[in-house]
Amino acid sequence: MLSEKTMQIVKSTAPVLKERGTEITVCFYERMFNAHPELKNIFNMSRQKTGGQPKALAFTVLQAAENIDRLEALLPVVEQIGHKHKSLQVKPEHYPIVGKHLLEAIEIVLGEAATPEILQAWAEAYEEIARVFIEIEKQMYEKAKRAGSWEGFKPFVVVEKRRESETITSFYVKPADGSDLPPFTPGQYVSVRIKIPGEQYFLTRQYSLSDVWNKDYYRISVKLEAEEGQPKGRVSSYLHEEMEVGGSLELSAPAGDFALSEESDKPVYFISGGSGITPVMSMAKTLAAKDSGRRITFVHAAKSETHHAFKEEAEKLVSGNQDNRLLFIYSRGTEAVSEHVINGRIDEDLLKSIVKDQDGEFYVCGPLSFMKSVISGLKKLGIPTENIRYESFASSLDMQIAN
Repeated sequence: MLSEKTMQIVKSTAPVLKERGTEITVCFYERMFNAHPELKNIFNMSRQKTGGQPKALAFTVLQAAENIDRLEALLPVVEQIGHKHKSLQVKPEHYPIVGKHLLEAIEIVLGEAATPEILQAWAEAYEEIARVFIEIEKQMYEKAKRAGSWEGFKPFVVVEKRRESETITSFYVKPADGSDLPPFTPGQYVSVRIKIPGEQYFLTRQYSLSDVWNKDYYRISVKLEAEEGQPKGRVSSYLHEEMEVGGSLELSAPAGDFALSEESDKPVYFISGGSGITPVMSMAKTLAAKDSGRRITFVHAAKSETHHAFKEEAEKLVSGNQDNRLLFIYSRGTEAVSEHVINGRIDEDLLKSIVKDQDGEFYVCGPLSFMKSVISGLKKLGIPTENIRYESFASSLDMQIAN
């Protein structure tokens, strides 16, 4: 347990962390990677270049400082990060390395303001925070092992490659050793690790499992990261353009806390945008396969029909129950080809026309701006926060919108 004095010292550093946190984390990553270049096999180096990862860590450090006297308030975020760490195979031995270089970065950036008293308080605080992460992640690893999941990264082979839309391609993958695959919770993701020719280190990315579970194969669906004016995503472009049937890659066991409540009997609303449809498809197809009788409202927003993945799959799975509802919204003008296709965007008025069950369960996934808009709209309609579950492919720490 941290002393009252230690907690007060750490909390007193929050203002300067808010102002200079990213400067500290940029320094931290630079020093850590210089000392331990092997950790580049774990971290997404593209997010290092764009500044996304240093900003996310700076936010985490700030949240820790502000809540050091009530760390239990951070448990939902800790668990979300813990799933990511488990997927990337972060282990207890990594935490001392991070702590050492984080404290050095604080001392370097803050200079004389980083007094021995402050550094000692942060050393004690980091040890306690690391203990919480290690314990939660230990429980996750043990639970996965009991469920029959594998440890580390397992070799897989691509057995089918299917283009789903202009920007999304699915890969059907089987274990190279022919073993059966363990069940996963609909909504979860896997980490995909590959060694791309010309790259010194492994590259690892997370992709949602987009199909109902079966023991023979997993399906991951990958969006080609190619924003206008930006270089193509290194991994997504390699998978789209160079990975073929018979190709090899490695997967970690399924992880993630954006999970379908399979035992509930409440009406369920799936609201997705863009590639956010990938985990939603796994959830919706699982419900349909179980013939649970739960009423499904499936709403998906895309730029256009050519950008819309799984259109036929969604139509088929919702058609099994006359109480189910389906709506596709395209932001780029297109002629409506059926009663469930409209032009526009998901806004508050549209949500008001869709939502018929205040006690329903809402699963929301998509780009950050889409997430914020939809969740804000649902709250204005009186939907309780605990009924809204969400996943963004941005950093989880950018998604502080449910509070």
